[in-house]
Amino acid sequence: MTDGNAEPETSDSLKAFGEVVKAFRKRAGLTQEQFAPRVRYSVETIASIEQGRRLPSVTFVERAEVVLDAFGVIRAAAKHLTREPGLARWFIQWAKLEKTALCLYTYENRLVPGLLQTEAYQRTLFAGQLPPMGDAEVEENIVARVKRQKLLTQRVNTAYSFIIEEHVLRKQTGGPETHREQIEHLLLMSERRNIEIQIMPQDREHHAGLDGPMQLLETPDNQWRAYCEGQESGLLISDAKVVGILKMRYASMRSQALTLEDSRSLLRQMRGAT
Repeated sequence: MTDGNAEPETSDSLKAFGEVVKAFRKRAGLTQEQFAPRVRYSVETIASIEQGRRLPSVTFVERAEVVLDAFGVIRAAAKHLTREPGLARWFIQWAKLEKTALCLYTYENRLVPGLLQTEAYQRTLFAGQLPPMGDAEVEENIVARVKRQKLLTQRVNTAYSFIIEEHVLRKQTGGPETHREQIEHLLLMSERRNIEIQIMPQDREHHAGLDGPMQLLETPDNQWRAYCEGQESGLLISDAKVVGILKMRYASMRSQALTLEDSRSLLRQMRGAT
């Protein structure tokens, strides 16, 4: 999942916070170019925050409060922000639906699904993002993803199904140690009663997921939603006909992928080969 380095959709609270920062910056007689190095953020980040397009990090709030001697006003304004750092703007709606889903199905052919990634695997992905992230942004994204992963253990009555392409799991993202840790984690998670992990084998000549990654979930009122993601974009689908087609494809993939036990066996082989 590329639910990382991106600006959230603007909101009234973000705009209001940006205006507060801008007012105190001008009160201090600083331009954005002068203010940026003092809080150790780029001019582009400062501009985005002041325009209400980027959720400020906790670190930024504290530095701005001190640098601008804001009488606690910037800290107070930050308490009313409604966006979570580390979530791309196009992913926010889906992330909200995940929190109450009765079941969640994920097919991935690019990388290990975000809900199953180890911290080391995440760090490799975020550190390699383009445009590059600062250290604070990397940490924010990791915190947000780890927080989201708690769904797997806290929502024990939610059924989670993951289908992952074999080539994704054979690629040693982050190096041998990170790869082994990631495989170990998948094996551990596959032991939970509410989590099923299946591998789509490399020698499968054709299967129903060749059109790309997808996610499906069932809401508490028994409505189905789908989510498809590309580079710098995501699409939340509620059209019953389209969702029905994706459900049919996912059902077919579950029978085309390796069984649960065969998938665990393959993971154990991969762990041993690392």
